[in-house]
Amino acid sequence: MSVGGPRRELWPAALVYDGLGTPRRDAAVLVQVAPEPARVVVVGRASELRAAYPAATERPPVVVIAPAPVNAHTHLDLSDLPLTKGSYGAFVRAVIAHARAGGRGLAAAERGIRALKAAGVATVGDIVTDEAVLARLLEDRELSGVAYWEVLGPDPADAEARFAEAVAVVERHRPRERPGGVRLGLSPHTPHTVSAPLLQRLAGYAAAHRLPLQIHVAEDPGELELHARGTGSLREAMGPFLAAFRPSGATPVRYLDDLGVLAARPTLVHAIHVDDDDVRRLQRAGCAVVHCPRSNALLECGTFPWARYARFGVTVGLGTDSLGSSPSLSPVDEFGAARAVHGASADPAQLVWAAVKGGHRALGGAAPRVVRGGEAALLRSWPEPAPWPPAVGAGTVGDVPSAPA
Repeated sequence: MSVGGPRRELWPAALVYDGLGTPRRDAAVLVQVAPEPARVVVVGRASELRAAYPAATERPPVVVIAPAPVNAHTHLDLSDLPLTKGSYGAFVRAVIAHARAGGRGLAAAERGIRALKAAGVATVGDIVTDEAVLARLLEDRELSGVAYWEVLGPDPADAEARFAEAVAVVERHRPRERPGGVRLGLSPHTPHTVSAPLLQRLAGYAAAHRLPLQIHVAEDPGELELHARGTGSLREAMGPFLAAFRPSGATPVRYLDDLGVLAARPTLVHAIHVDDDDVRRLQRAGCAVVHCPRSNALLECGTFPWARYARFGVTVGLGTDSLGSSPSLSPVDEFGAARAVHGASADPAQLVWAAVKGGHRALGGAAPRVVRGGEAALLRSWPEPAPWPPAVGAGTVGDVPSAPA
């Protein structure tokens, strides 16, 4: 236990975010570190706080001081899938082969959970395909967020059976939810791998029972042609699995809106290939979006239209996707990659906001707010993000496409 009088430290950073308003540039946090616990005295401009509190001990400056960032989208049970670079279609085939070989499940998810916690993540949105993993996440005392039970079923004839199965899973596991812990959610996989009647049933059930939804949408450019005409690279990649799929002639986002699915306010993951009308629909429905820049680059999916979402005021969070399509489960690394990919079109302060408050909102929660007198332990000095793109030949990534200027 500390002895003596109050002791203060100044924590400077290029960006400081206390969960209120927007992140501040060239700022600092004045912290009373003794007596314990350490508490926030004031947040302000670094130069002004230095002048006002000359006796405070100053720490070395860092890039970001903020609450822990959120990993709003991942697949922890794919943590044993080798990092796969190439087309989205090739990645889908690799995931299917990996699952058939027994590579998914609790053991892989446990390794993912350890990697997640080692990266300083306490809040996660995870897509779950195994009930043992679902139970494990719901019972974890160190994590919060959402475990989304994944549902597939492209054939309308199977819609009622697939819906009943999903409801049974929810009812079996909902008693495991606890205040402040991981909550149950549903993830209709994509608009083309879940039939229209099944999408509508799941969305209606989620809205009625206040279950969060997360859907992969407009990730691969082939989705536009698939939904418009029923043809293209994605149809070829997924083969007989999409035999029952019929194109609507609309974009994937408009298709969801026309079905009434957006009324349940799902969080959409990736959402790269969208136009102004799509984003306007998302904004009107109150849907958030999760951006996964490293996975988008490695799977050659395209560049997320950050400026378009910012223009319409749509909430964006950050996610890593799985270790099969991203080098780490660290949202700090995702923040660094987004900064490199978007350059001047995305203010770093906006990206910090997305990694913290945007992630919490995408998962239906509230970000921590660090107020005067609040515990300083809620604030973290983020580590330096891993370089992006990595050097050619570094690790297992290989020649990653260069970030646009």
